[in-house]
Amino acid sequence: MASTGLLVVSHVKRFAQSLKALQKYEYVNSLYIHLNVPPTNVPVPSYGRLISQLYVDGSRFIDKDLNILIGTLKTQTASMHLKPVDLIFSDAHHPEICERLRQQLQIEKPTIYLHGDENTNDLAEYQQLGPEDKIRAYNNVVLGGTFDRIHLGHKIFLSQAVIRACSRLVVGVTTSKLTRSKTLHELILPVEQRIENVRLFLNEIDSTLHYEVVPIDDPFGPTKSDPNMDMIVVSAETLKGGEKVNELRRQNNLKPLDIFCIDLVDASDSSGPKESKVSSSNTRIDLLGSRLRKPEPRPYLTSEPYIIGLTGGIASGKSKMAQRLRGMGAFVIDCDKVAHEIYEPGQVCYNKVVEEFGDRILDDCKRIDRTKLGPIVFADPQKLEKLNGIVWPELMVEVKRRIRALVEKKEFPKVVVLEAAVLIKAGWEREVHEVWSMIISPEEAVRRVVERNNISEEDAKRRLASQPSNSEIVAKSHVVFSSQWDTNFTLTQAEKAWQMLMGEIKSSRETSSNL
Repeated sequence: MASTGLLVVSHVKRFAQSLKALQKYEYVNSLYIHLNVPPTNVPVPSYGRLISQLYVDGSRFIDKDLNILIGTLKTQTASMHLKPVDLIFSDAHHPEICERLRQQLQIEKPTIYLHGDENTNDLAEYQQLGPEDKIRAYNNVVLGGTFDRIHLGHKIFLSQAVIRACSRLVVGVTTSKLTRSKTLHELILPVEQRIENVRLFLNEIDSTLHYEVVPIDDPFGPTKSDPNMDMIVVSAETLKGGEKVNELRRQNNLKPLDIFCIDLVDASDSSGPKESKVSSSNTRIDLLGSRLRKPEPRPYLTSEPYIIGLTGGIASGKSKMAQRLRGMGAFVIDCDKVAHEIYEPGQVCYNKVVEEFGDRILDDCKRIDRTKLGPIVFADPQKLEKLNGIVWPELMVEVKRRIRALVEKKEFPKVVVLEAAVLIKAGWEREVHEVWSMIISPEEAVRRVVERNNISEEDAKRRLASQPSNSEIVAKSHVVFSSQWDTNFTLTQAEKAWQMLMGEIKSSRETSSNL
């Protein structure tokens, strides 16, 4: 069972060694860091550089969620609003500190001393004693950002603001109006969820401050009008934005803010399309080919074969992804091809379409001529809806018939992929165990359609506007891919998802056989 630990750090020089020693406690999946600072009058911001370095070192040496406590740096009697802590570890023998924490956190188990009875403390060596503007604290501090899925860079950014705030910290969290230019912005969490995640993190690391975590629809948020602000924290990337804030404040007869700028954190993995810095964009890129949410139970579907609905917008790369999955072992049903077949004379769908739209849609061989049918339905939304109301149900009837025919064979595939551009519009999510989707940026989709179909950019945009948006597709998807970048990276996403699915199917079969 997963649990939470707290590491008392007194000896920074062996922090990496301590983290490596903690790796054997595999059941501890998250870790708080309590800095055992010596009792001095040194300003709390003097530990800012150390906190950033510990976060970076922690990401390199341990695969656990790590949060550094700041409230207890300000006052040892600070209340702690932490998740339940199961174990205390210490990198030096300081039983009085560990016992106080055990009592405060109501931990029954004894402290685990990682390095024996040595009681050293070298934290004083890591205090930054100047310049004064680097270690000054302020009553009211402000910062802003997207804060999508709190990561290492966010923790450093927020922590540098927290250690410089004495009473109030304002955090502006951008809404969707400001995130549309972000990489894979469709995967960004709702602003309400991001606000809650920021609030939870802040209250964990320091419960002594008053927090105002607010949504912002413009780059400046409350900084352009709030007179009770003293300092803004920015990154090297947003420094110009901080300077613009002060321009606006001067125009509004408000005092300019002191600016504290932190460095960007280098990413440990900048392969493929990833940025060289730690960023939410990299986090979202890592989500491609992973499960975004657990599939809903479908008790009315047979467990085998496992049916995946593969969908996506025009030119998103659905067919190529279907080919990749076929190569990995899936049986692919191309719904566009099946739709052509049920349009043939003698089929139920053919009869219903001709009955509705008349002989004028037929060619000389009495087959449905799409070049005649298309202009009729695309010029009249009600007629298009009528056509879809005929074709989609008949198409699903035929798909189900083909899946039943597969099952009747002695050896049928573990996985069936239903490739269907209309899957979301037709409401077929309930006909599959889960939905996998392909997305690319609208700009890239338009470029590809213009190049592939030899049509104007305006026509391509109209086609794009007639289909579900990327956000609508992602909202219905359990796994998302993107062919925005090179072919090898798209293949990597496919392999990642397929390996995950095969592992789950194997585990499910083993569980069933043991019942």
